[in-house]
Amino acid sequence: MSCEWSSWHRDYGSERQMHFVWEEVSEHPLKPLVVTMTESRVTKRTLGGSTASSTGSSTPTPTLDPLGAALDGSDPLSQFVRQEMDPLSKMAADLSKDLIADDGIEPWALRKSAILSKFTTSEKLSIVTSFLSGGEKVVVKAQSSMVDKVKNRLEQLDDFEEGSVRQMLDLSQQEYAGRIEQLNQELVQAWHTDQRVRALKIAIQCSKLLVDTTVIQFYPSKFVLITDILDIFGKLVYERLRTKAEYYVQGSKVCTPLPENFTPDMVPESAKETCRNWFYKIASIRELVPRLYVEMAILKSYSFLTEFSQALLRLTRMIRGIGDPLVAVYARCYLCRVGVTVPSGDKEYVKENFYDFLASYNQQVFSAGIRSELGRQKVDLSTYLTLYTPALDWILQSVAANAPERLLVEILARCKEKNNSALLLNTIMAAFKPAYIASRALQFIELISACDEEGFPQYLLFRTLGLCLALADPPTDQRLQVLNDVWRVVTKLYDPAQYISCGEVWVQFAVRHFS
Repeated sequence: MSCEWSSWHRDYGSERQMHFVWEEVSEHPLKPLVVTMTESRVTKRTLGGSTASSTGSSTPTPTLDPLGAALDGSDPLSQFVRQEMDPLSKMAADLSKDLIADDGIEPWALRKSAILSKFTTSEKLSIVTSFLSGGEKVVVKAQSSMVDKVKNRLEQLDDFEEGSVRQMLDLSQQEYAGRIEQLNQELVQAWHTDQRVRALKIAIQCSKLLVDTTVIQFYPSKFVLITDILDIFGKLVYERLRTKAEYYVQGSKVCTPLPENFTPDMVPESAKETCRNWFYKIASIRELVPRLYVEMAILKSYSFLTEFSQALLRLTRMIRGIGDPLVAVYARCYLCRVGVTVPSGDKEYVKENFYDFLASYNQQVFSAGIRSELGRQKVDLSTYLTLYTPALDWILQSVAANAPERLLVEILARCKEKNNSALLLNTIMAAFKPAYIASRALQFIELISACDEEGFPQYLLFRTLGLCLALADPPTDQRLQVLNDVWRVVTKLYDPAQYISCGEVWVQFAVRHFS
């Protein structure tokens, strides 16, 4: 089919009539591309009508042009319409994962991956062990006096009887994690081949690695890797004791496994004796940190002997003997973490752990010795303080779970007495119910504004406060003042990462509460 169309064309004063003829064509630029695929070839029809071939398999697939995509509802705006949750609500849901969303305690498993991805290092790491091949042999120097010889022998009995001590140097973070996993496999293999003492020695050596803070920014991730092994060791010991604790129900001649909620009086004396032997072996460990960690790892096994309350309080007070505040706070974190898995109704030990940390906060965390070590490792104070957050958040979360509002008032009053309280404020806001924080939003803004910029980053404090207010609303008459006070600080952030980190939270607050 053809059609004729005429038109007058004016060309610099002269006029002439032009005739155009319409003809039907099979190729034009707006026609969608069609790719035809056959068993042996793919023929792609191009805009100019030429073809290109390649090997493939069958069926034509049309390629939609962008304008056509808009018409069929697949453009970005149409996709938002079809979403069950709008982008701002989705952001609120994502951000709320950083906070406690219910009255319970967030499982540790949900935090591990975040810690491992955040606290990384490019520095070289080292491991001292006698259970892995490779590395350099550590030569023990000859001791002159009898006292030195006895002391050296005790050190070897602690963990190095299995063979020569090896020091693995210059390990990358990934290689370090791989070596730790090898130790984990060695422990499990030793246990299943009835080498219980060897398994205990591996647990001791792993615990000793938590004394080392030479690559300090990696310490939280190291804690996660090592305590995973200790958790497995504790579970193996507990299950072993339970299989040995079968008892006879009154009037029956058949052995019966202990029920889930058994009491110590149901445990046979032979199983109790085996359990005591485990704790006696651990009590003979010479160094404090490994002795604490291994006992905490098998804490659940106290259920065969007695109540947990006395053991929890005793371990809490033993941690006071650890001199390094970072090592001590993570030991407290582990105690609180295993403590929530045992049926102890008394939670006083958790509060005592937090108050013990407060008691030594200014004297230890900001001491000249710590500042000197940070200078040697070229780590600034604000980075160092963020290393405490995973441990402190867990401890205070355990304190705040199901706690009344008056406990927030009590803890806040104690924290206000401390200098450099930014780290403590951040922990409080992350741990307590958002509703408690929202009702005191102006008070927290005042406390945050007064914090020293040298310490914990101030923008992180405002971000944490914003996350709380995403889950609970401040009083209506305070909302505008809250936004103005915070935004005045946000607009002065010159670092783009800090600005975005704060701004994304507080923009949501503005959208929710204002026109």
